Amino acid sequence: MTDVQAERELKPHTFAFDSMNLQVGVRLQLLTYRRIKPVQHFSTLIGWIKDEYLIVKIPTENGTPIALSEGDRVTIRVFSGVNVCSFACSVERVFGRPLLYAHLSFPRSIQGTSLRAAMRVRVDLPAQLSADWAGAAPLACLLTNVSVNGARVEVSTALPREDGEVDLTFTLISPANDQEVQIRARAAIRNASLLPGGEGEPAGFAYGVQFVDLDPVHFTLLQNLTYEVVLADRQRIV
Repeated sequence: MTDVQAERELKPHTFAFDSMNLQVGVRLQLLTYRRIKPVQHFSTLIGWIKDEYLIVKIPTENGTPIALSEGDRVTIRVFSGVNVCSFACSVERVFGRPLLYAHLSFPRSIQGTSLRAAMRVRVDLPAQLSADWAGAAPLACLLTNVSVNGARVEVSTALPREDGEVDLTFTLISPANDQEVQIRARAAIRNASLLPGGEGEPAGFAYGVQFVDLDPVHFTLLQNLTYEVVLADRQRIV
C-alpha cells in the first residue's frame, strides 16, 4: 500500500451507529483510564438498546475481571467490515460474578477510518511447511505477516520449487475460549525472495503464499487475529 493510499484509507470519518453494522459477539477493544496511560483490554459485545446503552462483557486479566465502577470513562474501538471505529462511553452499571457484564452509555459521536478488506498484519508465528515435492519431513518456518487471503513465510533453506502448493500448519488462539486451535491451510506459492544476510550469503528465503479453500472456522480465526492487531497496533499493518 502506498503512502497516498494509506493516507486516504486512514482519514477519519464520522459514522452513524447503524452504519457500523455491529453483530452480537463482535470483539471490542476497551480502553480504561485508571492509570497514567490508558490500558487496553479485549471484550465482547453482548447487545444494546438503541439510544440507551450497550452491554459488554467485562474483560479479565489472569482470570480476574478488571476493576470497573459506575461513572468510569472508557473508549471502545471496534473493527466492523472494513472500518475501525472509536467512541467514548461511561460505565452506567456493573454486574459482577457470575454475570460479568456492564452497561455502557450509548455512543453519541463515532469516529472511524476505512481500511482495505483483506488486511495484512505483521506477526511472528512459528509454523510448519510440507509438500510432496519439498521432502518427507515438514520444514520449520515462520509466518511474518498474514491475512485471511495468505501469508509471508520465511524458511532457512530454499524450497525445491518456487511454484505449486504447500500445506501450512500453525496455531492460533480462539477468542471464544482462549484455547489453542491448530490451523492447517493449503496454500499456493505466488512469489519468492531472498532474505538479506552477511558476506553475500542469504539469511533465508521468503515466500508469499495464497490460501486455497480455507476452512470457514480458520478464516474466522484469522479474521479475529487481524482485527485485534488493527485495534491494538496499527503500526503492524503491512
